[in-house]
Amino acid sequence: MCLNANTCNRRFGRLRDLTEGALLSAGYTDIIAASSGWEALKILDVGRATEERSTVDVALLDIVMPEMDGVEACARIRNDPRYADLPIIMVTALADMDSLANAFVAGATDYVTKPVSRIELVARVRAALKLKQELDRRQAREQELLSFLSSWGDRRSGLWIDETTGLFVGEVAEAYLAAAGGCKNDEVISILALSLDRFDLQGSATSGTATRGVRAEVARTVRRLAASVGVVAASYRNGVIILIAPEVDANSARELGETLRKTVARLRLQNSESVVSDYVTASVVVITGRVKRAVDNVQLLTHAIPS
Repeated sequence: MCLNANTCNRRFGRLRDLTEGALLSAGYTDIIAASSGWEALKILDVGRATEERSTVDVALLDIVMPEMDGVEACARIRNDPRYADLPIIMVTALADMDSLANAFVAGATDYVTKPVSRIELVARVRAALKLKQELDRRQAREQELLSFLSSWGDRRSGLWIDETTGLFVGEVAEAYLAAAGGCKNDEVISILALSLDRFDLQGSATSGTATRGVRAEVARTVRRLAASVGVVAASYRNGVIILIAPEVDANSARELGETLRKTVARLRLQNSESVVSDYVTASVVVITGRVKRAVDNVQLLTHAIPS
């Protein structure tokens, strides 16, 4: 801790300049530097009543800053709804672990220690940016699914079934999940997403008829399994099949997913593009959550569907 304010300000200024220089040398040119915690809040416009999305992707906060320490600044930033998902990286000395613990309570995402290593700093920033991009992608997908409801009533029933698989099209499952009355309040629901491994490469290397045949055969297996356990199944054009399983807990859902994966393998459908097998194999993602609102269903779906 700096006992002299001027000394503290100079040390903070040097660290800020060194951090900015390290990021600039790594190719990050769109950097905004703040001379204090208060200035950081002003730059971010924290507390303003607006729904306008922020253009900031990641924030670095020193634990020790003039006027306002990094812990308080972190808490104030995190309390602004626009920055609920903003990655916040704390910069701290090894001797200040207690303050770092408080920073995580305040909403910090990660930290780097002083003296700051350029390699560590850049690695942490890259990881934070990747996390932010993933969150942005999921949020965009959630908005797409929710906006779909507004036009669903205009769709013709003949478009509800995928011709190749005989399953519902993915949009039907999305509408089902987003419907406010679709599930009981606060119930457990599991969503399984089955993807055919390297299916996109098989489609580009073979005829459309061959890939449609694979999808149809896999879908027949899924339909039989879905009927036996009472779940809703739907198909996307990219080969992903989802199963919606209300009141199915995580363990049961994982068992169902493993059954799906093994069943597809036992079909022994030819796949010349596979690097691990001569036959079509599948991967299954299982997401389980407790649903309180319609939007919770949509969030589960966007987490389950592969990018």
